[in-house]
Amino acid sequence: MESTSVLLHSKAIRICSPSAGNAGKGSNRCSFRHFNKHLQFQIPNTNFRALQNPKHIKSLYLFSLPRIQTSSLIKLSRPHFVSSLKCSYSSSASSDSFYNQPLLKPFKSLSFDNLKDTLLKISPIDVVKWSGVLSFATAATKWIVNLLLNPFFWMYLSWTWLFWPWLVAISLAVYGFYCFYKHSAGKASVFEQLAIVTSVFAWLTLVPPAHFNGYLEGWPFVFFFVYHYFFFFNVSVRRRLYGDYYMRPHDPKWDLNTPKWHRLLFCAGVLVGHWLAAFEGPELHLIPGGWNNVGIWILIVVTLLMQYNSTLYLAKYSEKVVVPTAVVQFGPYRWVRHPIYSSTMLLFATYFVALRAPMSLLFLLLVCVIYYAQKAKMEEDLMIETFGERYLEYMSKVQFKFIPFVF
Repeated sequence: MESTSVLLHSKAIRICSPSAGNAGKGSNRCSFRHFNKHLQFQIPNTNFRALQNPKHIKSLYLFSLPRIQTSSLIKLSRPHFVSSLKCSYSSSASSDSFYNQPLLKPFKSLSFDNLKDTLLKISPIDVVKWSGVLSFATAATKWIVNLLLNPFFWMYLSWTWLFWPWLVAISLAVYGFYCFYKHSAGKASVFEQLAIVTSVFAWLTLVPPAHFNGYLEGWPFVFFFVYHYFFFFNVSVRRRLYGDYYMRPHDPKWDLNTPKWHRLLFCAGVLVGHWLAAFEGPELHLIPGGWNNVGIWILIVVTLLMQYNSTLYLAKYSEKVVVPTAVVQFGPYRWVRHPIYSSTMLLFATYFVALRAPMSLLFLLLVCVIYYAQKAKMEEDLMIETFGERYLEYMSKVQFKFIPFVF
Protein backbone atom coordinates (compact mmCIF):
# COMPACT_ATOMS: atom_id res chain seq x y z
CA MET A 1 0.00 0.00 0.00
CA GLU A 2 2.91 2.31 0.76
CA SER A 3 4.44 1.70 -2.64
CA THR A 4 1.16 2.42 -4.36
CA SER A 5 0.89 5.77 -2.57
CA VAL A 6 4.42 6.62 -3.57
CA LEU A 7 3.68 5.93 -7.21
CA LEU A 8 0.42 7.86 -7.22
CA HIS A 9 1.64 10.95 -5.43
CA SER A 10 5.20 11.29 -6.73
CA LYS A 11 6.23 13.66 -9.46
CA ALA A 12 7.87 10.91 -11.50
CA ILE A 13 9.20 10.52 -15.02
CA ARG A 14 9.11 7.04 -16.46
CA ILE A 15 12.29 6.22 -18.33
CA CYS A 16 13.05 2.78 -19.72
CA SER A 17 16.56 2.18 -20.97
CA PRO A 18 19.05 -0.69 -21.05
CA SER A 19 21.19 -0.75 -17.97
CA ALA A 20 24.85 -0.13 -18.57
CA GLY A 21 25.85 -2.69 -16.01
CA ASN A 22 23.47 -5.36 -17.25
CA ALA A 23 23.72 -4.77 -20.96
CA GLY A 24 25.51 -7.94 -21.50
CA LYS A 25 23.03 -9.91 -19.43
CA GLY A 26 20.11 -8.75 -21.59
CA SER A 27 18.17 -7.19 -18.76
CA ASN A 28 16.58 -3.74 -18.74
CA ARG A 29 15.84 -1.35 -15.93
CA CYS A 30 12.83 0.99 -15.65
CA SER A 31 13.26 4.05 -13.47
CA PHE A 32 10.73 6.46 -11.96
CA ARG A 33 12.79 9.55 -11.21
CA HIS A 34 11.72 12.02 -8.59
CA PHE A 35 14.35 14.70 -8.69
CA ASN A 36 17.54 12.69 -8.20
CA LYS A 37 16.02 9.56 -6.58
CA HIS A 38 15.40 6.29 -8.38
CA LEU A 39 12.69 3.73 -7.89
CA GLN A 40 13.89 0.63 -9.67
CA PHE A 41 12.28 -2.64 -10.58
CA GLN A 42 12.95 -5.33 -13.09
CA ILE A 43 10.83 -5.71 -16.15
CA PRO A 44 10.77 -8.76 -18.41
CA ASN A 45 13.65 -9.19 -20.79
CA THR A 46 12.69 -7.45 -24.00
CA ASN A 47 14.61 -6.71 -27.09
CA PHE A 48 15.54 -3.04 -26.75
CA ARG A 49 15.35 -2.47 -30.47
CA ALA A 50 11.71 -3.42 -30.32
CA LEU A 51 11.17 -0.56 -27.87
CA GLN A 52 11.88 1.89 -30.65
CA ASN A 53 8.50 0.94 -32.16
CA PRO A 54 5.79 3.10 -30.58
CA LYS A 55 3.30 0.25 -30.54
CA HIS A 56 5.66 -1.89 -28.44
CA ILE A 57 6.31 1.01 -26.12
CA LYS A 58 2.57 1.48 -25.58
CA SER A 59 1.97 -2.21 -24.91
CA LEU A 60 4.97 -2.34 -22.62
CA TYR A 61 3.75 0.69 -20.72
CA LEU A 62 0.24 -0.64 -20.31
CA PHE A 63 0.89 -4.27 -19.49
CA SER A 64 4.16 -4.15 -17.61
CA LEU A 65 3.17 -1.79 -14.84
CA PRO A 66 0.64 -4.09 -13.14
CA ARG A 67 3.40 -6.73 -12.68
CA ILE A 68 5.58 -4.41 -10.62
CA GLN A 69 7.10 -6.23 -7.66
CA THR A 70 6.65 -4.16 -4.58
CA SER A 71 9.46 -6.02 -2.86
CA SER A 72 11.94 -4.52 -5.33
CA LEU A 73 10.95 -0.97 -4.50
CA ILE A 74 12.94 1.14 -2.18
CA LYS A 75 10.90 1.16 0.97
CA LEU A 76 9.96 4.67 1.92
CA SER A 77 8.54 5.40 5.29
CA ARG A 78 6.50 8.41 6.28
CA PRO A 79 4.76 9.50 9.47
CA HIS A 80 1.22 8.19 9.75
CA PHE A 81 -0.16 11.57 10.77
CA VAL A 82 0.87 13.20 7.47
CA SER A 83 -1.49 12.51 4.60
CA SER A 84 -0.32 11.91 1.08
CA LEU A 85 0.21 15.08 -0.88
CA LYS A 86 -2.35 15.55 -3.59
CA CYS A 87 -1.69 18.40 -6.00
CA SER A 88 -4.25 19.53 -8.48
CA TYR A 89 -5.27 22.72 -10.24
CA SER A 90 -8.88 23.69 -10.75
CA SER A 91 -10.49 26.87 -11.97
CA SER A 92 -13.91 25.87 -10.66
CA ALA A 93 -13.67 28.17 -7.64
CA SER A 94 -12.89 31.25 -9.70
CA SER A 95 -15.48 30.33 -12.32
CA ASP A 96 -18.11 29.70 -9.65
CA SER A 97 -17.47 33.08 -8.04
CA PHE A 98 -17.63 34.69 -11.48
CA TYR A 99 -20.97 33.09 -12.34
CA ASN A 100 -22.42 33.74 -8.87
CA GLN A 101 -23.15 37.26 -9.97
CA PRO A 102 -26.93 37.70 -10.42
CA LEU A 103 -26.71 38.79 -14.04
CA LEU A 104 -24.45 35.89 -15.04
CA LYS A 105 -26.21 33.02 -13.26
CA PRO A 106 -28.34 32.12 -16.32
CA PHE A 107 -25.11 31.68 -18.32
CA LYS A 108 -23.44 29.37 -15.80
CA SER A 109 -24.66 26.21 -17.49
CA LEU A 110 -24.47 27.69 -20.98
CA SER A 111 -22.13 25.82 -23.28
CA PHE A 112 -21.99 24.75 -26.87
CA ASP A 113 -22.88 21.18 -25.97
CA ASN A 114 -25.91 22.28 -23.96
CA LEU A 115 -27.02 24.54 -26.77
CA LYS A 116 -26.55 21.73 -29.27
CA ASP A 117 -28.57 19.32 -27.11
CA THR A 118 -31.36 21.87 -26.70
CA LEU A 119 -31.58 22.51 -30.43
CA LEU A 120 -31.66 18.80 -31.16
CA LYS A 121 -34.58 18.36 -28.76
CA ILE A 122 -36.70 21.00 -30.52
CA SER A 123 -39.53 19.39 -32.39
CA PRO A 124 -41.35 20.79 -35.45
CA ILE A 125 -44.31 21.57 -33.19
CA ASP A 126 -42.06 23.75 -31.00
CA VAL A 127 -40.79 25.56 -34.10
CA VAL A 128 -44.34 26.31 -35.23
CA LYS A 129 -45.39 27.37 -31.74
CA TRP A 130 -42.51 29.82 -31.16
CA SER A 131 -42.79 31.15 -34.69
CA GLY A 132 -46.43 31.98 -33.98
CA VAL A 133 -45.52 33.68 -30.69
CA LEU A 134 -42.79 35.74 -32.39
CA SER A 135 -45.11 36.73 -35.23
CA PHE A 136 -47.84 37.75 -32.79
CA ALA A 137 -45.40 39.82 -30.70
CA THR A 138 -44.06 41.56 -33.81
CA ALA A 139 -47.54 42.34 -35.09
CA ALA A 140 -48.68 43.60 -31.67
CA THR A 141 -45.63 45.86 -31.33
CA LYS A 142 -46.16 47.30 -34.80
CA TRP A 143 -49.86 47.88 -34.10
CA ILE A 144 -49.16 49.64 -30.77
CA VAL A 145 -46.50 51.90 -32.31
CA ASN A 146 -48.76 52.87 -35.21
CA LEU A 147 -51.61 53.50 -32.79
CA LEU A 148 -49.56 55.77 -30.54
CA LEU A 149 -48.31 57.74 -33.55
CA ASN A 150 -51.81 58.14 -34.97
CA PRO A 151 -53.32 61.53 -34.01
CA PHE A 152 -56.86 60.14 -34.28
CA PHE A 153 -56.08 57.74 -31.44
CA TRP A 154 -55.64 60.65 -29.05
CA MET A 155 -58.87 62.16 -30.29
CA TYR A 156 -60.87 59.01 -29.59
CA LEU A 157 -58.93 58.36 -26.38
CA SER A 158 -60.46 61.54 -24.98
CA TRP A 159 -63.98 60.06 -25.06
CA THR A 160 -64.01 60.55 -21.30
CA TRP A 161 -64.34 64.30 -21.84
CA LEU A 162 -67.48 63.66 -23.88
CA PHE A 163 -69.32 61.77 -21.16
CA TRP A 164 -68.03 63.02 -17.84
CA PRO A 165 -65.56 65.91 -18.38
CA TRP A 166 -66.90 68.12 -15.65
CA LEU A 167 -66.90 65.31 -13.13
CA VAL A 168 -63.17 64.82 -13.65
CA ALA A 169 -62.37 68.52 -13.87
CA ILE A 170 -64.36 69.54 -10.79
CA SER A 171 -63.05 66.64 -8.73
CA LEU A 172 -59.48 67.57 -9.65
CA ALA A 173 -60.13 71.22 -8.80
CA VAL A 174 -61.65 70.38 -5.41
CA TYR A 175 -58.73 68.17 -4.51
CA GLY A 176 -56.33 70.87 -5.69
CA PHE A 177 -57.97 73.46 -3.41
CA TYR A 178 -57.78 71.03 -0.51
CA CYS A 179 -54.07 70.45 -1.12
CA PHE A 180 -53.50 74.18 -1.46
CA TYR A 181 -55.14 74.70 1.93
CA LYS A 182 -52.78 72.16 3.47
CA HIS A 183 -49.85 73.78 1.68
CA SER A 184 -50.71 77.21 3.08
CA ALA A 185 -50.69 75.61 6.54
CA GLY A 186 -47.33 73.98 5.84
CA LYS A 187 -48.69 70.42 6.02
CA ALA A 188 -48.82 69.39 2.36
CA SER A 189 -46.76 66.42 1.24
CA VAL A 190 -44.79 66.29 -2.01
CA PHE A 191 -47.63 64.42 -3.72
CA GLU A 192 -50.16 67.03 -2.59
CA GLN A 193 -47.96 69.85 -3.88
CA LEU A 194 -47.76 68.06 -7.20
CA ALA A 195 -51.56 67.71 -7.18
CA ILE A 196 -51.90 71.50 -6.81
CA VAL A 197 -49.73 72.12 -9.87
CA THR A 198 -51.44 69.38 -11.90
CA SER A 199 -54.94 70.67 -11.16
CA VAL A 200 -53.95 74.21 -12.14
CA PHE A 201 -52.36 73.15 -15.42
CA ALA A 202 -55.28 70.86 -16.25
CA TRP A 203 -57.67 73.80 -15.93
CA LEU A 204 -55.38 75.93 -18.09
CA THR A 205 -54.48 73.57 -20.93
CA LEU A 206 -56.92 70.61 -20.94
CA VAL A 207 -60.33 71.64 -19.63
CA PRO A 208 -60.94 74.71 -21.87
CA PRO A 209 -60.22 73.01 -25.25
CA ALA A 210 -62.02 69.85 -24.11
CA HIS A 211 -65.09 71.91 -23.27
CA PHE A 212 -65.20 73.85 -26.53
CA ASN A 213 -64.17 70.98 -28.83
CA GLY A 214 -65.71 67.99 -27.11
CA TYR A 215 -62.44 66.05 -27.38
CA LEU A 216 -58.70 66.50 -26.90
CA GLU A 217 -55.81 66.05 -29.28
CA GLY A 218 -52.54 67.65 -30.23
CA TRP A 219 -51.23 70.77 -28.56
CA PRO A 220 -53.25 70.72 -25.29
CA PHE A 221 -51.59 67.43 -24.36
CA VAL A 222 -48.15 68.74 -25.31
CA PHE A 223 -48.43 71.94 -23.31
CA PHE A 224 -49.90 70.15 -20.29
CA PHE A 225 -46.53 68.43 -19.88
CA VAL A 226 -44.48 71.44 -21.01
CA TYR A 227 -46.09 73.58 -18.29
CA HIS A 228 -45.14 70.99 -15.69
CA TYR A 229 -41.56 70.82 -16.90
CA PHE A 230 -41.26 74.60 -17.06
CA PHE A 231 -42.47 75.39 -13.57
CA PHE A 232 -40.43 72.66 -11.91
CA PHE A 233 -37.12 74.15 -13.01
CA ASN A 234 -36.86 76.11 -9.77
CA VAL A 235 -37.31 72.90 -7.79
CA SER A 236 -34.80 71.03 -9.96
CA VAL A 237 -32.19 73.72 -9.30
CA ARG A 238 -32.65 73.21 -5.56
CA ARG A 239 -32.20 69.50 -6.10
CA ARG A 240 -29.02 70.12 -8.08
CA LEU A 241 -27.52 72.44 -5.45
CA TYR A 242 -28.72 70.93 -2.17
CA GLY A 243 -29.81 67.39 -2.96
CA ASP A 244 -33.48 67.87 -2.07
CA TYR A 245 -36.52 69.92 -3.12
CA TYR A 246 -37.18 72.01 -0.02
CA MET A 247 -36.64 75.73 0.51
CA ARG A 248 -34.08 76.90 3.09
CA PRO A 249 -34.67 79.52 5.77
CA HIS A 250 -33.71 82.97 4.50
CA ASP A 251 -34.21 86.66 5.12
CA PRO A 252 -37.95 87.35 4.76
CA LYS A 253 -37.32 90.75 3.18
CA TRP A 254 -36.60 88.92 -0.09
CA ASP A 255 -40.06 87.37 -0.11
CA LEU A 256 -41.49 90.11 -2.26
CA ASN A 257 -45.18 89.87 -3.10
CA THR A 258 -47.68 92.29 -4.48
CA PRO A 259 -50.95 92.81 -2.60
CA LYS A 260 -53.16 89.76 -2.42
CA TRP A 261 -55.88 91.18 -4.63
CA HIS A 262 -53.26 91.89 -7.31
CA ARG A 263 -52.21 88.26 -7.26
CA LEU A 264 -55.81 87.08 -7.39
CA LEU A 265 -56.52 89.34 -10.38
CA PHE A 266 -53.41 88.06 -12.13
CA CYS A 267 -54.41 84.39 -11.61
CA ALA A 268 -57.93 85.15 -12.81
CA GLY A 269 -56.56 86.97 -15.88
CA VAL A 270 -54.31 84.03 -16.78
CA LEU A 271 -57.22 81.60 -16.44
CA VAL A 272 -59.56 83.78 -18.49
CA GLY A 273 -56.90 84.22 -21.16
CA HIS A 274 -56.53 80.46 -21.59
CA TRP A 275 -60.29 79.99 -21.84
CA LEU A 276 -60.50 82.78 -24.41
CA ALA A 277 -57.75 81.12 -26.44
CA ALA A 278 -59.64 77.80 -26.47
CA PHE A 279 -62.80 79.66 -27.53
CA GLU A 280 -61.11 81.83 -30.18
CA GLY A 281 -58.96 79.16 -31.79
CA PRO A 282 -60.25 76.79 -34.47
CA GLU A 283 -61.24 73.23 -33.73
CA LEU A 284 -58.27 71.12 -32.79
CA HIS A 285 -58.48 68.83 -35.80
CA LEU A 286 -58.37 71.87 -38.12
CA ILE A 287 -55.01 73.06 -36.74
CA PRO A 288 -52.42 72.11 -39.38
CA GLY A 289 -49.56 69.83 -38.44
CA GLY A 290 -46.24 68.83 -39.88
CA TRP A 291 -43.74 71.51 -40.85
CA ASN A 292 -46.22 74.26 -40.03
CA ASN A 293 -45.44 73.71 -36.34
CA VAL A 294 -41.63 73.79 -36.50
CA GLY A 295 -41.61 77.38 -35.26
CA ILE A 296 -43.75 76.44 -32.26
CA TRP A 297 -41.35 73.67 -31.28
CA ILE A 298 -38.44 76.11 -31.57
CA LEU A 299 -40.27 78.55 -29.28
CA ILE A 300 -40.86 75.77 -26.75
CA VAL A 301 -37.17 74.88 -26.67
CA VAL A 302 -36.11 78.54 -26.40
CA THR A 303 -38.59 79.07 -23.55
CA LEU A 304 -37.35 76.08 -21.57
CA LEU A 305 -33.69 76.97 -22.04
CA MET A 306 -34.31 80.57 -21.09
CA GLN A 307 -36.14 79.61 -17.90
CA TYR A 308 -33.56 77.03 -16.85
CA ASN A 309 -30.51 79.22 -17.52
CA SER A 310 -32.09 82.20 -15.77
CA THR A 311 -32.89 80.17 -12.67
CA LEU A 312 -29.50 78.48 -12.62
CA TYR A 313 -27.46 81.67 -12.98
CA LEU A 314 -29.53 83.40 -10.33
CA ALA A 315 -29.10 80.46 -7.95
CA LYS A 316 -25.33 80.38 -8.44
CA TYR A 317 -25.06 84.00 -7.32
CA SER A 318 -27.64 83.72 -4.57
CA GLU A 319 -27.67 82.38 -1.05
CA LYS A 320 -30.19 79.56 -0.57
CA VAL A 321 -31.52 80.24 -4.10
CA VAL A 322 -33.49 83.27 -2.84
CA VAL A 323 -31.08 85.88 -1.46
CA PRO A 324 -28.82 87.33 -4.19
CA THR A 325 -25.17 87.91 -3.31
CA ALA A 326 -24.15 89.67 -6.54
CA VAL A 327 -25.61 91.42 -9.56
CA VAL A 328 -26.02 88.69 -12.16
CA GLN A 329 -25.04 89.86 -15.65
CA PHE A 330 -24.56 86.53 -17.41
CA GLY A 331 -26.71 84.37 -19.64
CA PRO A 332 -30.19 85.76 -20.33
CA TYR A 333 -29.50 88.63 -17.91
CA ARG A 334 -27.38 90.22 -20.64
CA TRP A 335 -30.52 90.91 -22.68
CA VAL A 336 -33.29 91.61 -20.15
CA ARG A 337 -33.26 92.34 -16.44
CA HIS A 338 -36.01 89.86 -15.54
CA PRO A 339 -35.65 86.86 -17.85
CA ILE A 340 -37.64 84.52 -15.57
CA TYR A 341 -40.76 86.65 -16.03
CA SER A 342 -39.97 86.97 -19.73
CA SER A 343 -39.79 83.20 -20.15
CA THR A 344 -43.16 82.81 -18.40
CA MET A 345 -44.79 85.26 -20.79
CA LEU A 346 -43.08 83.54 -23.72
CA LEU A 347 -44.51 80.19 -22.59
CA PHE A 348 -48.06 81.57 -22.51
CA ALA A 349 -47.53 83.25 -25.87
CA THR A 350 -46.28 79.99 -27.43
CA TYR A 351 -49.39 78.13 -26.26
CA PHE A 352 -51.68 80.79 -27.69
CA VAL A 353 -49.82 80.76 -30.99
CA ALA A 354 -50.20 76.97 -31.13
CA LEU A 355 -53.96 77.35 -30.69
CA ARG A 356 -54.08 80.15 -33.29
CA ALA A 357 -55.58 82.69 -30.88
CA PRO A 358 -53.90 86.10 -31.49
CA MET A 359 -56.47 88.30 -29.69
CA SER A 360 -56.30 86.18 -26.54
CA LEU A 361 -52.52 86.41 -26.77
CA LEU A 362 -52.63 90.21 -26.66
CA PHE A 363 -55.00 90.10 -23.68
CA LEU A 364 -52.76 87.76 -21.69
CA LEU A 365 -49.59 89.70 -22.53
CA LEU A 366 -51.27 92.83 -21.20
CA VAL A 367 -52.20 91.05 -17.95
CA CYS A 368 -48.66 89.71 -17.51
CA VAL A 369 -46.95 93.02 -18.27
CA ILE A 370 -49.09 94.90 -15.76
CA TYR A 371 -48.51 92.37 -12.97
CA TYR A 372 -44.83 91.65 -13.58
CA ALA A 373 -44.03 95.36 -13.97
CA GLN A 374 -45.23 95.98 -10.42
CA LYS A 375 -43.31 93.02 -9.04
CA ALA A 376 -40.16 93.92 -10.98
CA LYS A 377 -40.25 97.45 -9.58
CA MET A 378 -40.33 96.08 -6.03
CA GLU A 379 -37.38 93.80 -6.75
CA GLU A 380 -35.32 96.52 -8.39
CA ASP A 381 -35.85 98.88 -5.47
CA LEU A 382 -34.57 96.20 -3.11
CA MET A 383 -31.59 95.48 -5.38
CA ILE A 384 -30.68 99.16 -5.50
CA GLU A 385 -30.93 99.29 -1.72
CA THR A 386 -28.65 96.25 -1.41
CA PHE A 387 -26.07 96.75 -4.19
CA GLY A 388 -26.33 100.48 -4.86
CA GLU A 389 -24.26 101.72 -7.79
CA ARG A 390 -23.52 98.27 -9.11
CA TYR A 391 -27.18 97.61 -9.86
CA LEU A 392 -27.75 101.13 -11.20
CA GLU A 393 -24.87 100.56 -13.60
CA TYR A 394 -26.45 97.25 -14.65
CA MET A 395 -29.80 99.00 -15.24
CA SER A 396 -28.14 101.58 -17.47
CA LYS A 397 -26.38 98.80 -19.36
CA VAL A 398 -29.45 96.55 -19.81
CA GLN A 399 -32.39 98.88 -20.42
CA PHE A 400 -35.15 96.34 -21.16
CA LYS A 401 -37.13 94.60 -18.45
CA PHE A 402 -38.96 91.78 -20.22
CA ILE A 403 -38.87 91.98 -24.02
CA PRO A 404 -35.58 92.81 -25.80
CA PHE A 405 -35.72 96.03 -27.84
CA VAL A 406 -39.37 96.50 -26.87
CA PHE A 407 -39.98 96.82 -23.11
